[in-house]
Amino acid sequence: MSSTEPLSGALWQGAGFAFIWVVMHTFPSLAGWGLAEVAFLYGLRLTAHALAMIPMMSVHDIHWIVRNGEFDRFLLRPLNPLVQLMGNKMGMSQLGDLLVGVTLLAVTARNVPVDWNAWLVAYCVVAVAGGALIEAAFFLALSALSLRMVDTSALRVFVDDVFSRFGSYPMKVFGGVTEWLLTFVLPVAFVAYVPAGVVLGKLDSPWALAGPLLGLILIKLAYLIWKRQLDNYQSVGH
Repeated sequence: MSSTEPLSGALWQGAGFAFIWVVMHTFPSLAGWGLAEVAFLYGLRLTAHALAMIPMMSVHDIHWIVRNGEFDRFLLRPLNPLVQLMGNKMGMSQLGDLLVGVTLLAVTARNVPVDWNAWLVAYCVVAVAGGALIEAAFFLALSALSLRMVDTSALRVFVDDVFSRFGSYPMKVFGGVTEWLLTFVLPVAFVAYVPAGVVLGKLDSPWALAGPLLGLILIKLAYLIWKRQLDNYQSVGH
């Protein structure tokens, strides 16, 4: 592990937020969201992303592990192969993402128009966990396909890019078909926009548990896909 990996991750995400800061000094409001509110949204999204990818980054190399025949050794051990794969290495640059995300949340929480209490803080924790499960579910499901199919890393990078690029803004900015797709097809909105909207009073409270519940459903489906692919896995030696 390089000691500079967390720093590089923090610098990369810091640069991403700096771009939003510049945009919002030109346009002080994005779909009715001020700078502090967008920063809070960005912090939620980034924290969820980091918590998803810190344990999942080792899964990113699954196509190489399968091609080189290294995956077979996971099957010979009594521990769950997915747990072994996730423990193979950690996403260290994502520690920098986590640092930036938590820092943004801590700073912006004081500047958004929210009357904080224990329930809202607990909800934010649950919402972040739900967002992390949503991202992890898509990553796991696409990674699982590499057990039987060609390399899916390009598709995984594309999906991750969509979550990162669009998930840091209020969905109303995109409007129309794009907003619908990012909510009901690739549920980017449920990672951070929906919980941030609930906390900030911009979305009705019935949306509150949508992200966490969707996260639980999707991670269960993703694991079923993983199990299905694993059951039909054939060693490269066969």
